[in-house]
Amino acid sequence: MALVTETPQLEGGRKGRSAAGRRTRSRNGGPRIGSHIFLLILVIYFITPIWWLTVASTKDTAGLFGGSGGPLWFDNEFHFFSNIQGLFERQDGIYWRWLGNSFLYAISGGVGATILAVLAGYGFAKYNFRGRGPFFGLLLGAVMVPLTALVIPTFVLLSSVGLVNTIWAVILPSLLSPFGVYLMRVFTQEAVPDELLDAARIDGAGEIRTFVQIALPLLRPAIVTVLLLSVVGTWNNFFLPLAVLSDPLLLPVTVGLNGWQALSNAGSGGEALWNLITTGAFLSIIPLIIAFLSLQKYWQGGLSLGSLK
Repeated sequence: MALVTETPQLEGGRKGRSAAGRRTRSRNGGPRIGSHIFLLILVIYFITPIWWLTVASTKDTAGLFGGSGGPLWFDNEFHFFSNIQGLFERQDGIYWRWLGNSFLYAISGGVGATILAVLAGYGFAKYNFRGRGPFFGLLLGAVMVPLTALVIPTFVLLSSVGLVNTIWAVILPSLLSPFGVYLMRVFTQEAVPDELLDAARIDGAGEIRTFVQIALPLLRPAIVTVLLLSVVGTWNNFFLPLAVLSDPLLLPVTVGLNGWQALSNAGSGGEALWNLITTGAFLSIIPLIIAFLSLQKYWQGGLSLGSLK
């Protein structure tokens, strides 16, 4: 009789657990599917312009405005290499000079801004000095100021010291990254334990050696992040070089292609250069894509760094 009475209870318990499991899966499955759909929409949203630019770089000017493949697919004729040849021939290949200028500005400004951000962020995070709070509050206020609002004051300042229309007019303002300093301070506070630094000092390590051998390896993910943000920001900078540069040989690729776009407008009566503009824009994003893909592992590898057990 005991077996008879216990069997319905066991079956009822299994049924209850299975019903609860189905309800849990149904509750979790709904938001999971919705989040996947939302992420898919975001992927399509961000990939579509890159795909359009890739397709457009293979067309001539006539194909861009009336090709057989439509705006998102290739035409029967492939003009990518002829467009690259046009970039070499147009104004004696000045596009490649613009591309080289962009590399110079981005690497110089990005590396310099990263070095300053690492040093300043580490100092704000690990040293107590008079005025640290007010100075950091001023830094946070600078983060809220849009960069375009600083272009005119920057132009006036550079003009007063005779640096307008030089490479330093682009590089020097790019060395300042308030957001990079803020990011480095926040990351340093969490990733570099004070106990680890104190142990290094007790063992006789100086401040420079402690920073180089102890702190820097733990700060690698944040350093890579600030470096990429600074490089991409300088590479895509448009308004500052437009305001401070007038020599065509000093322009970055963003401002140079904008000048070709002005010549290609229908109302200007100039030569149509849309195929060269799209091809040049496509070539200009390839270094950024390579940089992101090659440095992605450092972000993934730094998720567990800085934990103190």
